[in-house]
Amino acid sequence: MTATGYEPLNVLKPVADRIWIIDGAPVTVMGFPFPTRATVIQLENGDLWVHSPTPLTNDLKDALAVLGPVRHLVAPNQFHFLHIPEWARAYPDAAFWMAPGTKERAAKHGVGLPNGQELQPREAQEPWAEQIDQLLVRGSRTHKELAFFHKSSTTTILTDLIEAFETGKLPARCRPFVWLNGIDDHDGKTPPLIRWTFSDKQAFAEDIETIVGWGARRVIIAHGRWYDRDGTAELERAFRKLLAPRQWDRAMRDMKARERDDDPT
Repeated sequence: MTATGYEPLNVLKPVADRIWIIDGAPVTVMGFPFPTRATVIQLENGDLWVHSPTPLTNDLKDALAVLGPVRHLVAPNQFHFLHIPEWARAYPDAAFWMAPGTKERAAKHGVGLPNGQELQPREAQEPWAEQIDQLLVRGSRTHKELAFFHKSSTTTILTDLIEAFETGKLPARCRPFVWLNGIDDHDGKTPPLIRWTFSDKQAFAEDIETIVGWGARRVIIAHGRWYDRDGTAELERAFRKLLAPRQWDRAMRDMKARERDDDPT
């Protein structure tokens, strides 16, 4: 197994009350080893909700069994489905939830997914409606990703909308790619190949503002360094170029409103 720098792999790592991450083995895409990360939330009834599952080992199954039954498997965008089949076989009673286009893309890559339901775009599913917010981020012609917010731990969970690779943990040959794409960990953001698919910048910005407004203390991402503090500030930093025009427009409207209020005529 290739080292990722996030060892130990395939073990539960606590984040806050009722939420854990699992750092998984890398997935190689065009020769680039993407470190992977799943998120596990224990719902109030004890059921486990698993976001972007990584490889499932026997030891990990034993650790999960201590927490509760795995009831929900979530493919948050159409790229994060690789390990769904093995989890579905291990947990046949678990419901499978997916972003739009996931089943079709998996089929093109020869991966058969279990029967499941598409995630609702603007409202959380009933099993976790009062505990986890969800939002399908609009604006892209092709990239369909849902963001989630675990309310009790104030944790936002993203997948590929932010990538933040720690170059020191990557093979030297991969580091120029990360630097050129601006997705090294000191300034992680949306990779260009995904960002360029967002032709409707207004819809994209509106949804990112909603996500920022969740008020995250921490932000978990699937690839690279996640943010265990200052989550809202990290979101504002990562999406600053997208949000800046809207912030400027609001500032100008506020200034003009103050001028009207101060005008004695």
